[in-house]
Amino acid sequence: MAYLKPPAVTRKLFNPLAMRFGLSGSATLAVPGRASGVTRQVPVIPVEHDGARYIVSTRGEADWVRNARSAGSVELRRGGRGEVFAAVEVPVSERSPIIDAYRAKAGRMVDTYWKRLPDPADHPTFRLEPPAPS
Repeated sequence: MAYLKPPAVTRKLFNPLAMRFGLSGSATLAVPGRASGVTRQVPVIPVEHDGARYIVSTRGEADWVRNARSAGSVELRRGGRGEVFAAVEVPVSERSPIIDAYRAKAGRMVDTYWKRLPDPADHPTFRLEPPAPS
């Protein structure tokens, strides 16, 4: 799978600002590391499509994607509140309309990722569902 590593300025400056201020409609995705168990955080832009909420990896096979697969659940944080969701990966054949909705919401700032990784298979996508009762 493809992965576009973010430059240092994105990791050290933009991502913390996006998570703190919710830039471009972003929320903070928190997920435990698959090996360490330490909570990792990254900004994501959740998108609603056909009555469901999704998150899309613009950069491809990122660590948060592998962590979400391993954990099976994620937390979305916004404005000091967090919600836990089951993270269900969407099959490649069903991703295109979700990605289109995501790109419409995120705007031109994500166009570069699709120029470099045009195949929906390169953009893991997760439906966020209420967690199963324990």
